[in-house]
Amino acid sequence: MSTVTATNIDTSFGDLYIRRVAGRIGGEVLNVKLSARLDGEVIASIHAALVRHKVLFFRGQTQLGDREQEAFGARFGRVVPHPTVPAVEGLKLLELDASRGGGRADSWHTDVTFVDAFPKISILRGVTLPVHGGDTVWANTAAAYEQLPAGLRTLADGLWAVHSNAYDYAGGRDVVDPERLRHYQDVFASAVYEAEHPLVHVHPVSGERALLLGHFIRKISGLSSAESARIFEILQSRVIALENTVRWTWQKDDVVIWDNRATQHYAINDYGDQPRVVRRVTIEGEPAVSVDGQRSRTRRRPDAVNDGRLGADLARAA
Repeated sequence: MSTVTATNIDTSFGDLYIRRVAGRIGGEVLNVKLSARLDGEVIASIHAALVRHKVLFFRGQTQLGDREQEAFGARFGRVVPHPTVPAVEGLKLLELDASRGGGRADSWHTDVTFVDAFPKISILRGVTLPVHGGDTVWANTAAAYEQLPAGLRTLADGLWAVHSNAYDYAGGRDVVDPERLRHYQDVFASAVYEAEHPLVHVHPVSGERALLLGHFIRKISGLSSAESARIFEILQSRVIALENTVRWTWQKDDVVIWDNRATQHYAINDYGDQPRVVRRVTIEGEPAVSVDGQRSRTRRRPDAVNDGRLGADLARAA
């Protein structure tokens, strides 16, 4: 049961009633049933609240099935499939099933930053949840930048990094499950993408500066691997400081919407063999813009955009 007091409710976005969940990120919308048929003013209010709170949580959205989730997502822009992982048949929706190799996203990342125009919004729905465990944590990358000392800000403002889906999958893991490694090699990294992004980008709506990091980074441009690793660790540790995070305990039919331009997230892998299935819709974004106005650029993408897994719809975003 959500605890509601006069001091933790945000009513500044139209008719939305939003319970603040953490100090710097996250709000639970208490009075909306999500639908593709929502009034345009409500959709605009949800988007504005998303830009402010970074992550919005909606309990008990039993009315949303796969098609309804995708249709709702389309109210925020063009829905795009994952570049390499097959979608649910007939849709552009991605299923993450913990019983299969690629269903446990247990490292800090921003979705699909290995393409130049990475998604602006992700919408995740809980289908089958563990009895205990399986929470997801989000981090506010704009707050992390705001909290940097002046010297670190100046350094980060001028740096760029190469992101790729062919990243060090085993790095930082004590044990690598063979099935998960096989899925990573045979599906997730079956077609290799690389994009170069600024480490600091300007949010196209809020104008905030945010750090653009996460596990898809292979190397900071112009630096050695050792130097890249040191700088990445310093900045990434600022992003995932507990003060910048919010943790959500899932229930069936929950929907979570996050601003992929100003967050990272981590799915906690603490539920053993319990079933966990979530389904995600992603909305097409645009190349990141650095503090001096340069835009992200593609470094590598498959020659054949439509290879049986990758829909032609992703051509502009890849």
